[in-house]
Amino acid sequence: MRRLPLYLLLAIASPVQAQLCDGVSAPIGGDGRALGHFPYGDVAPGSLLAVPPEYAIGECRLRPEALADLRRLMAAASGDPAVQGRLYALSCHRSLERQQATFCRTRQSASGRDRAISAAPPGHSEHATGYVLDFTVRPADGCPDAEACMAAKPAFRWLAANAPRFGFEMSFPPSNRQNVKWEPWHWRWVGTSARVPGAARARFVFARAREAFPANPAVDPILPRVTPPPVVRTIVVPPETARERRARERRERRKRRAR
Repeated sequence: MRRLPLYLLLAIASPVQAQLCDGVSAPIGGDGRALGHFPYGDVAPGSLLAVPPEYAIGECRLRPEALADLRRLMAAASGDPAVQGRLYALSCHRSLERQQATFCRTRQSASGRDRAISAAPPGHSEHATGYVLDFTVRPADGCPDAEACMAAKPAFRWLAANAPRFGFEMSFPPSNRQNVKWEPWHWRWVGTSARVPGAARARFVFARAREAFPANPAVDPILPRVTPPPVVRTIVVPPETARERRARERRERRKRRAR
């Protein structure tokens, strides 16, 4: 029996229902999205490595290929005075159980659809893949973690200018058509190119999201599909040669005589 590649198994393992806090399933669209979010299977815990404590606040685990580029990003940021502080990984992989807790405590008086603007329902969070992390910066200077005020910080401007060089892109830019609020702290790893080890699998996992709702800043921006214009075939008639003209004139003279 032929074994399927791991990235296909991840796609097949995606849940078919998104359970809300009251036990009711979220509606699933024709493209598999629940409340606007694409489905993502939960990665096996054994496939993850811990982010070093000097780069994380609390426990944070990522896939090894994403962690390698995160180390390089953090080293570059820590040596750049333009950051004006220090970047940390705040939240990385989330299990289905943890994502449900995150979703259910978000705006507790709101409906599931309203909550989904700020948090994905379990089974539909990019965090489940092990390729995604939320950044924060210290000192906080009055800006809570995972809030839009991070966009006003020099550290975010550094991320926006440099994170794609390390294979990270911002999943939910401002005014995105996915109807998810702007999350300047939320970045996913897709590798600097598809040739980077592990990047092809990451790009497969996020393929639908990257095409339907492009990241910005993005790594290798996905260009929209353009329908080519219809091909108009033009028949070019070559000019009449002198020999053909004389033959035509003879035919016309014969026709006139026949009248």
